[in-house]
Amino acid sequence: MKAFSHALLICLLTLASPNARAELSVGSPAPAFSVAAALGGKDIVFDLADALTKGPAVVYFYPKSFTSVCTEEARLFAEAMTEFETLGASVIGISTDTLDTQREFSRLGCRDKFPVGADPDGSVVRAYDAMPGAPASSRSLASRTSYVIAPDGKIHSALTASDAENHIRFALESVRAWKAKN
Repeated sequence: MKAFSHALLICLLTLASPNARAELSVGSPAPAFSVAAALGGKDIVFDLADALTKGPAVVYFYPKSFTSVCTEEARLFAEAMTEFETLGASVIGISTDTLDTQREFSRLGCRDKFPVGADPDGSVVRAYDAMPGAPASSRSLASRTSYVIAPDGKIHSALTASDAENHIRFALESVRAWKAKN
């Protein structure tokens, strides 16, 4: 019954979110990637396959570091990191910003709690279909899309929505639902 209520909440969050749509299909293989990232202002490499050996991964895409909604989203993810870690999940935010920008954002926006990846050529963003529907003038910006990827490498859940708060709530509920089944 508890797993059913988690699944129902995920469905309701998705339906209640303005402009909500999943970009890659639930159950499909998540594209493998390794990206230059920053954590606490220091350079790291985030490799999805490595992260999945430890548990599910929340991969969220956002348009631009240091903008109001993106900074709010990073703060909310940072505040929820203890719960994500308790559930065995890792989190990474990815935008088309440069690594220099991500070093600073990882400290100030993410509060040293989780890494942010630099994808200036947009290859990871495109692989995850996190650029659709953008106006021609901003095609290099990612959409606000969150994925929860199960350790088997498949998309467990996906959400595209303009507000930040739903992404954190959605990701937590999705990871909880995954954990309840496994």
